[in-house]
This record gives sequence, C-alpha cells and structure tokens, in this order.
Amino acid sequence: MSLKIGFLGGGKMAQALARGFLAKGLTRGEDVVASAAPQDKQCFEAFKELGATATADNTLVVKKSQVVFVAVKPDMVSTVLQQVKPVVSKDNLFISICMGITIADLEKDLPPGTRVVRAMPNTPALVGRGASVYTCGTAARPDDGDTARKLLGAVGIAHQVQEKLVDPVTALSGSGPAYVFLVIEALADGAVKEGMPRDLAYQLAAQTVLGAGHLVMETGQHPAKLRDDVTSPAGSTAAGLAHLEQCAVRSAMAGAVAAATKRCKEMQSQAK
Repeated sequence: MSLKIGFLGGGKMAQALARGFLAKGLTRGEDVVASAAPQDKQCFEAFKELGATATADNTLVVKKSQVVFVAVKPDMVSTVLQQVKPVVSKDNLFISICMGITIADLEKDLPPGTRVVRAMPNTPALVGRGASVYTCGTAARPDDGDTARKLLGAVGIAHQVQEKLVDPVTALSGSGPAYVFLVIEALADGAVKEGMPRDLAYQLAAQTVLGAGHLVMETGQHPAKLRDDVTSPAGSTAAGLAHLEQCAVRSAMAGAVAAATKRCKEMQSQAK
C-alpha cells in the first residue's frame, strides 16, 4: 500500500528522501506533497519532476499525509508546528529530521497524544548511502518505529536508539562526512605532492574510503583486524601508520566527535 507522505520544508534532504521512497516503491508521486516558500522555485520544480505536489500551505501537507516529515530549519520548527496544530489528527505520524529539536520540543508544539519520531539522517542520504537513527516519542506506537525504519532505510541504513544518543550520533554520522571529506582531501594532497594528477588523486582517495567502509560493513571484522591485514612488517603501510600515530590522528578524530557532541548540547541549551 502506498503511504501518503508529506514534507514540511522541501529542501535537499526532503527531496532526497522523497526520491528514495519512490525508488523503493513505498509511495507514489501523487501521494507525496511538500511545502516551501513561494519564491523557492527549485523546490517546486524538484517535486513536480517527481510527480508530487508542492505548495506554500503547510496545513495542506498535514491534511493530505499519513506521515509528515518536519524538515524546516530548526528555528522555524515551533512556528510551523503551531501553524499546523489545528489540523493535526490521530492519523498523522510526525517524523522530525531537524537538528537539536527534541521529542519534548515536538510534543510541546503538537496536540497531546500526537505520534512523534525524532530522526537524524546525514548528507550521504542524498545519494542513497545515508546513516540514520531514530527515536520514538511518548505516544508513538510500536509500528511507528517500523515505519520510520522502513522509510529511512530507503536512503541507507537506519537504527533505533535512545534519545540520549542522538547528540553523539549527530557528532559521528551527522558531522562525520565532513571529517571524511577532510581525510579524502588530505590523502589526495599527499599524492599530488608525490606527482599524481589531482583529479586521479581525488578519485582514488574517495574510492579507497568507500571500499574500506564496505569491507568493515560486509565482513563484520574489527577495523583493527582489517588494518593489520594490509600492514606488512617494515612495509610502506606500517611507515604511514606510524606517522599517523605520531601526529595523533586517532586522538584527533575521537576528539572531533567529543567536541561536536559538546557543541550539540550547547546549541540545545541555547535554544531553550
């Protein structure tokens, strides 16, 4: 059965999710509706190309949808939810993908008993390789978690977590692509210094990161074991790893996650 899915906010992530849902057969174009500012022509065109509806009316999104994704900027969430509150029904499931907006924040701005899920996808969802988590609100039914997992799984992997883990998740998989882009850039810079053309260096570095990730996921082996498998005694890989350890790269990466987690908590406190 085709789910009726709406998006409050029709930006890049909403568009990526919609494409994933359609590709997996979870909905049909005519059953998708998204809202956006009237001047956002790109959003209107993008959803039109999907066979979906785009509108400037947030209440229409809620009225026409079973599942409503809250995908506006975090500072607009309360305003938008207050706007649609009069038309919310027991048939609506709200899934928020807004950074820093807690279950309590969502439930405060919606009618009592509204079914809510808080989710955190990441930007690789734009190419169907996302890593998402979700946590269910106080009124959510068991099948609401199943629905969230199925939908988020259309653009990558999805795991249910306790809400207290959403900040470290944001710091790891939400901010993580930026860390990895820096690694790709640095690896390519090193190869360019040794004479490699930059375009080739970027392709090889990106594919190396992609392939290494697949090895971890598909073999289920510990990363340390996989690292040892390519590290010959006194070889070039051993020399490179020794340099990384001397430069405290491992500590820097772990510290980046800790710093980003701390900042997530600070941003939530400042928003209260």
